[in-house]
Amino acid sequence: MKKVLSGAAILWVFSLSINSSAQSAQQDKISIFVNDMLILADKFASPAAEGSAYMSSSGWFVSAQSLEPWQVDFSVQANVLFVPESKRTISVSGSEFSSFNIRGAETANIPSALGEQTNVVFEGSFFGESFEFDAIDGVQKKVLAHPFVQAAVGLPLGTDLIVRFSPQVTVGDVRFSTLGLGLKHNFNQYFVNSRPTDFQFSILASYSNYDVNYAFTPVVVDYEFLGETFLVARMEDIEVDADFWLLQLISSKEIVNSNWEVFGALGVTDSSIDYVLGGGGIALGEINKALEGLKKNEVEFKGDLGFNYKAGNFLISSMLTIGKFYNYNLGLHYRL
Repeated sequence: MKKVLSGAAILWVFSLSINSSAQSAQQDKISIFVNDMLILADKFASPAAEGSAYMSSSGWFVSAQSLEPWQVDFSVQANVLFVPESKRTISVSGSEFSSFNIRGAETANIPSALGEQTNVVFEGSFFGESFEFDAIDGVQKKVLAHPFVQAAVGLPLGTDLIVRFSPQVTVGDVRFSTLGLGLKHNFNQYFVNSRPTDFQFSILASYSNYDVNYAFTPVVVDYEFLGETFLVARMEDIEVDADFWLLQLISSKEIVNSNWEVFGALGVTDSSIDYVLGGGGIALGEINKALEGLKKNEVEFKGDLGFNYKAGNFLISSMLTIGKFYNYNLGLHYRL
């Protein structure tokens, strides 16, 4: 009896050792897979994050002139982001990855979050068991529209306080929300004999939190090991959560004897951007933890050109933002 118990104990310890080794090897494989998916996720999301900087920084002003103290400007606005072809695709090479490769090719062009669908397939293996998954499809949008509301109130000393808000709005497979606060200060009050019809100059600083979720056709990665099927990752959307700081120098000019005003501005944005993949699987949590380490600070320069038309208490504003992306802003304002 003692020998039987001893033999059973040895088999039990040996079994634990095998399971422990298998789990350790599995974890190592998953860690390598996580690093590879990190490369893909970063490339996939980066163009969308850049575009967010242009959408979040447009429409903060309509003129370099300040509002009268306690005057209120309420507006309904929409940003329309035009996605250049260069931001719709990303290039990948099989040599970048350790746990999988590109089926039938050394390199491939695949969609960014703003791109189209793709037939590119990645393939690899865990413990001799093969797996494959499709490259992530983009949202298939050449133009992204985002509506929001904004209010500005005139303060003393030629300063305007601006508040921007958008609840969660879904346009196609893209979900937006934003909240922001800005201050604009007019310089003409310091100029001797300055008139409202002269060129106006001001500076604007703003902060906004911009949250964009891009949904795509779910990508599933699983494999079989020791008779069990393991879901490595199921990815169905990516969320870009960004904090944007904007600094702009603004100039505007009323056209004499008309209701028109033209303006231009030069600005710089500084952004802090997080990515989060939605879905499930044993590796997704590790992928998102790794994505936290990719938190980026991006600096973008841009220019704004536009015009306003005044009709009584109403004002229509039109603004084109120029940089790596083009963004068009259209707003309807009512002033109290």
